[in-house]
Amino acid sequence: MNRFVKRIGLAALLATSALVPAKFAFADTPTNGGDIIVTYKDDIATLDPAVGYDWQNWSMINALFSRLVDYKPGTTELGPSLADSYDVSDDGKVYTFKMHPGVKFTNGRAVTAADVKWSIERAVNPKTQGPGAGFFHSIVGADKMTAGTADTLEGITAVDDHTVKFTLSQPDATFLNVLALNFASVVPKEAVEAANGDFGKHPVGSGAFTLKEWTIGQRLVFLKNPDYFIKERPHVDSFTVEVGQEPLVALLRLQKGEVDIAGDGIPPAKYLEMKKSPEFEGMIVDRQQLETSYVTLNTQVKPFDNAKVRQAVNMAINKDRIVRIINGRATPASQVLPPLMPGYDQNYKGYAYDPEKAKALLTEAGLKDGFATQIYTSNTDPQPRITQAIQQDLAAIGVKAEIKAVANPNVIAAGGTQGQAPMVWSGGLGWIADFPDPSDFYGPILGCGSAVAGGWNWSWYCNKDIDARGQTADAMPVPAKAEERNKAWAQIFTDIQINDAPWIPVFNERRVVAKSKRMGGPDEIYIDPTRVIDYEAIYVNK
Repeated sequence: MNRFVKRIGLAALLATSALVPAKFAFADTPTNGGDIIVTYKDDIATLDPAVGYDWQNWSMINALFSRLVDYKPGTTELGPSLADSYDVSDDGKVYTFKMHPGVKFTNGRAVTAADVKWSIERAVNPKTQGPGAGFFHSIVGADKMTAGTADTLEGITAVDDHTVKFTLSQPDATFLNVLALNFASVVPKEAVEAANGDFGKHPVGSGAFTLKEWTIGQRLVFLKNPDYFIKERPHVDSFTVEVGQEPLVALLRLQKGEVDIAGDGIPPAKYLEMKKSPEFEGMIVDRQQLETSYVTLNTQVKPFDNAKVRQAVNMAINKDRIVRIINGRATPASQVLPPLMPGYDQNYKGYAYDPEKAKALLTEAGLKDGFATQIYTSNTDPQPRITQAIQQDLAAIGVKAEIKAVANPNVIAAGGTQGQAPMVWSGGLGWIADFPDPSDFYGPILGCGSAVAGGWNWSWYCNKDIDARGQTADAMPVPAKAEERNKAWAQIFTDIQINDAPWIPVFNERRVVAKSKRMGGPDEIYIDPTRVIDYEAIYVNK
């Protein structure tokens, strides 16, 4: 029996593997029961796992649905979920999963292999307008479905009710991680169809929680699923997400014991005060993360269809000044990948802050007098202030950028609509790794497959040659060629930024969350590397 291991892709080298349940070593014994309150400023856009893809709804969706495999709480180590075991062919191109018997959707129907097939096909189907299709590119038939010439994925077979087989067009070092994404969550076809396009408001899954109530603009109430097939979780009876709550007000309520998790984190203006105050000891979770915050440049609209213009605005931004706005809770970014990610190019220093050279490049591009544009941003502090600093830097080279400060769902909608948003400051929606692999910073946000309506490739960048190089890198066996694969990805990202510059990488931010003193468990489950907040694992101290 071979244990599921942290090195992605190792399973492709094994002939037979079993999924060994992953246990998390809590410092104290989790207690069961209790109801908690979480706050956010903005409402949730959707709870549909094929569509939702922001840090705010990601953990809620994860708690409602199940996938074949999942992560050990607080880690990036894969373990079992709907699947108890799997086999992998010698060539790494056929995965066969045996599913856990007796799992039911919350509508009472048994979960089957056919549901797995239909759910992933739905995520890949362009009619769904979801951002996750590109992750499944290695499944045979995915290219036909994304092109709209097929309605099913021939590479997924429901062998029987509890056996599902995946056939890949090439080995894929990330495939097991892909099956742990929310996009691979299993949903009942009849519930999706009955929702008539509104499944995101009426979700039915087989996860740890169910949605009891969603009052738009006020709250969402999630209840413990009594039939959840992982019997030791979740620990809390319910969690309520209150929306429309300003972050500073949420922190005051947290001090009074009225709130358990301030979901938007700690505003920079309050951060130093809280760090220095003994009153807040044990209430601040502050961790590094695999994250990059950036400005997207829409390569499909003028003048950002000109690489020289994109290079010029990269040189215009004073990243050190922006980091000071958030009290140093980040480091200036030189490239797309964050420094802790495999494949980070230590030798590439990025575009230096050089307004004069930026103006010279604009002149070369025929824009000596600059141009006017728009930049979209979240309206939650400190994002408008950061965007104002970006606006000032752009003005210094003759670029007049009008700021559009809107709620997070509106930022996402503008970025995912071709031609609507010339620039987007991703702050508050910056890219956090779905799993610790460099490919995750390409496919969903820079790959051709994500330059679609509803996707997260807000620069609408598509380079077919780069796509092909990425697929070649992902076909390299891990761990045998892990170093070679990381070097290949490093060169891909460096070439993208030097030649095409579809982004302005601004900083790599630490994530800071405030929780009440009654909340138990290690910090890792409040800033979980794959779930954001792990609602299955958190608990109330008694």
